[in-house]
Amino acid sequence: MNPKFESTLTPPLKRMIALCAIAVALAACSRDLSAQSTRAAAPTAAAPAAAQAPGSPSAPAAEPVLRGLPDFSQLVDRYGPAVVNVEVVEKAQPAAGGPPGLSPNDPFYDFFRRFGVPGPEQGPRAHQPPARGAGSGFIVNSDGYILTNTHVVANADEVTVRLTDRREFPAKVIGADERTDVAVIKISATNLPIVKLGDPSRIKPGQWVLAIGSPFGFENSATAGIISATSRSVPGENYVPFIQTDVAVNPGNSGGPLFNMAGEVIGINSQIFSRTGGFMGVSFAIPIDVARNVEEQLIKTGHVVRGRIGVTIQDVNAQLAESFGLERPHGALVSSVEKDGPAAHAGIAAGDVILGVGGHAIERYGELSGAIAAMRPGSDATLSVWRNGKEQSINVRVAELKEQPQLTARAGKPAGHGGDRASALGLTVRPLAPQEKEQANTQGSLVVEEVSGPAQAAEVQPGDIILGINGRRVHSVKELQDAAKSAGKSVALLIQREDAQIFVPLRLP
Repeated sequence: MNPKFESTLTPPLKRMIALCAIAVALAACSRDLSAQSTRAAAPTAAAPAAAQAPGSPSAPAAEPVLRGLPDFSQLVDRYGPAVVNVEVVEKAQPAAGGPPGLSPNDPFYDFFRRFGVPGPEQGPRAHQPPARGAGSGFIVNSDGYILTNTHVVANADEVTVRLTDRREFPAKVIGADERTDVAVIKISATNLPIVKLGDPSRIKPGQWVLAIGSPFGFENSATAGIISATSRSVPGENYVPFIQTDVAVNPGNSGGPLFNMAGEVIGINSQIFSRTGGFMGVSFAIPIDVARNVEEQLIKTGHVVRGRIGVTIQDVNAQLAESFGLERPHGALVSSVEKDGPAAHAGIAAGDVILGVGGHAIERYGELSGAIAAMRPGSDATLSVWRNGKEQSINVRVAELKEQPQLTARAGKPAGHGGDRASALGLTVRPLAPQEKEQANTQGSLVVEEVSGPAQAAEVQPGDIILGINGRRVHSVKELQDAAKSAGKSVALLIQREDAQIFVPLRLP
């Protein structure tokens, strides 16, 4: 039987040893902290020592130094007075069975209209009271020009601006641009505090930023966070490379400024991603350079002129990049070219990948839309184009963008349904009859009847018209089969769906 070991130390002796152990530990901590303090206080003293030993192995790169959390109080004190609360009274609308005081744009409007709320034929409520709304803005000119969001002042009958000193002014809407959601309003006042504008091109993910606005009507509220991403594309918004942040932005923050740590406005808080209507850690701001361009045009002419080159574009994912021989996914893939448009005259073709404009790289397709839109109609755009495995430069004369938005192609939806089978692709196709080609207004000759395998996984749909593979046009089932056999693991299938042309990436087994 093994002996059981127990301590034979008496309690007083135990206490003495414990105290000694604590003293030794404290001394060790003291020496360690002292050494750390010395190293932190004299980083430049170590550098010459390292320089004097050229034969010694190179030291590892220094780890990033994490400092304390930033203090935004001085920034709020300095620029908070230039942030305003914007209150809006919308134009009165004829009652359509909805509740008084509720905007038709409200998600609950239709619910109340359908379920039991008296309509205009029921007498007392022939017209509903005008709806009210609120947002934020910031003063960019000491004579009273203010930037805010278009959706804050849209359909406004009255706009009132309230300053931090509680003064109130009626405001006039100078102009509003729906595409960028930027609006300019003006109040009759002078010597107003103004913000300082920064350069959004210098921002990076991870940098601290501050928002000031009126969330839920709480005026001049400050919230902070970091930049999550830059040049972010948002569905339905192709002309703004948004700044994404995790700053708490809520209803009422719209139109307020986003500051960097230097106290410069780098964006206008515009949108949030939310499943509840409240903040969920994802918010988007319009870069201030985009807003400033719109502001100048609205003040000068009352409207915004944009450039266009007449192409339909889509993003380049990993499979498409492999299909077109790109080292990595980047650029904007041209899926169709407007007949007789600027791009067509310059020789741009479907399957070209636009990698840059005027020397500025295009990482995502939304950046191309914004870059071209910012150019003056009549000017020349120098495009860096990837074609047949090589990069080349093409000049395009920019035209003016009219009110219809350019089409931006996106992936389709799943599908389901007999002809000849391009088995590697998972497509069953048949030739189009002449009357079908005329009705569809297409240059294609093959229509999809059934999908499976790779085509089904890529969400190709029955009724899609096959135009080409990997930039090679196909006009017959045999050409389609031959192109499928010679393709690699990734195939860029060009299809026409209704009036849009898009490249769909297929991953082959």
